[in-house]
Amino acid sequence: MGQTSKGAKTQDDVIAFLSCPNHHPGGAPVDMVETHGALIFLAGDVALKIKRAVRYDYMDLSTLDLREKMIRRELELNQPIAPDIYKGVFPVTREANGRLALDGGGAPVEWVLRMRRFPASDELAVIADEGRLNDVLARDLGQSVFDYHVKTPRRTADGATLITDILDELDRVFADLIDLLDAAQIDRFHTQSRTALATLAPLLRQRGADGHVRRCHGDLHLGNLVLLNGKPVPFDALEFDEVLGTCDVLYDLAFLIMDLQHRALGRAANIALSYYLLAAMGREDDGLAALPLFIAARAAIRAMVLAQTARATGSSIAKDAVRYLAEALAVLSPPEPALVLIGGLSGSGKTTVAQDLAPRIGAAPGAVLLRSDTERKAMQGTDQQSRLAASAYSPEARAAIYDRVIQRAESILRAGHSVLIDATFLDNADKEKATASAARAHVALHRFWLDAPLDILINRVTARRGDASDADADVVRAQYTSATRPEDWRVIDASGSIAQTVALLRTELQKTDADTDQDQ
Repeated sequence: MGQTSKGAKTQDDVIAFLSCPNHHPGGAPVDMVETHGALIFLAGDVALKIKRAVRYDYMDLSTLDLREKMIRRELELNQPIAPDIYKGVFPVTREANGRLALDGGGAPVEWVLRMRRFPASDELAVIADEGRLNDVLARDLGQSVFDYHVKTPRRTADGATLITDILDELDRVFADLIDLLDAAQIDRFHTQSRTALATLAPLLRQRGADGHVRRCHGDLHLGNLVLLNGKPVPFDALEFDEVLGTCDVLYDLAFLIMDLQHRALGRAANIALSYYLLAAMGREDDGLAALPLFIAARAAIRAMVLAQTARATGSSIAKDAVRYLAEALAVLSPPEPALVLIGGLSGSGKTTVAQDLAPRIGAAPGAVLLRSDTERKAMQGTDQQSRLAASAYSPEARAAIYDRVIQRAESILRAGHSVLIDATFLDNADKEKATASAARAHVALHRFWLDAPLDILINRVTARRGDASDADADVVRAQYTSATRPEDWRVIDASGSIAQTVALLRTELQKTDADTDQDQ
């Protein structure tokens, strides 16, 4: 429960001062946005933020010194990642005549964070709500979060202890919320989350020792991401608690994944995860074993916060809390992993079909999509849309790419997560290697070959724009002349629409017993 501090009276004067258009450039009208810990004054292209004079169990802003410390920490955390937004800190001062001034010569009575205002329509939460979060933006989300994480400082911490503390707090608070949340669900969450933690503790400790625990964002949902210069940028990192902000990078990412799934944007969640892992060059693959627990913890925290808010305000959002808790339980019971191979000539629709199918396979947010074309560009250290030299497609280079993809697939499968490999699989040796990886990982294997007439293949590759594949019409003709359908793969007619091809694949996946599709 929040308490108003003794500084609230002085803050009333500051609020009135900052709410007056005369105290902003050009006399711009002022809109005030209030959160539990801050007030933001929007005027023209400027946003001025102050911390509220309040004290909560988890956050103390009751004195001017504490508010200055937190406002400066907010700038310190966010300016490096969003310099276009975060500009500086200055005081509101009390002048000799008793009046307030912005950055005057008198004594500071409040501290202000100056930011550049951005349109609300550029917030990722708004973009998602309006149906504008497309595949390209989802890909950029994964890349942007990875780029952010690699710039954050590593912390020496026991990854298992960090999650234990979170689960302990959830248990403590949930015990007081059984009138708002289902008691049986609370018990199930406790049992299943603790069982998962016991299994994962050695991995979490090792990840902490290996540098995967960093001073992360801490509050990485869509509402704290904004589109700047066409790319998603995190902002408003959690500044008031270093413990909460220090976590495994995949736990930080899990909030975004959970938020996307809660909004029924599973496809975007799947693409964001796959591109985050692609950017990590395989270094985060083993951590996928912990992803169900991480997502569940994030969903449970949202359930806790909403239930607490419902109790304090008497609002009807308790039903949303129940939904979040149900989502937490759902991800704690993931299906067994599987390996799905989608092969075929360039232009057969492999990638488009794979992106549609991957979110429907395995544990949330679906199978990790490993595409030979994107892995090739990543290994070359080049942009996904840049065309590579012919040497990148030599037999030796091609073999290296398939070895990398299969190695990553096996690592992810051993972590308990499904994989979908999108590649031409023109060489029998590559088919055999991929098949063997499923056997070694003891997972179900499904192999599909997409087939379409030559004219359709050529039309599709000719129409490509901004794609990682370098294949053109000549490449397709060469493939068509030399390739043969694999006899032990299920051939899918891919000459129709993507929706038709996906429907055929889903039917095949549902009706076929995985054991009959394994070479063991």
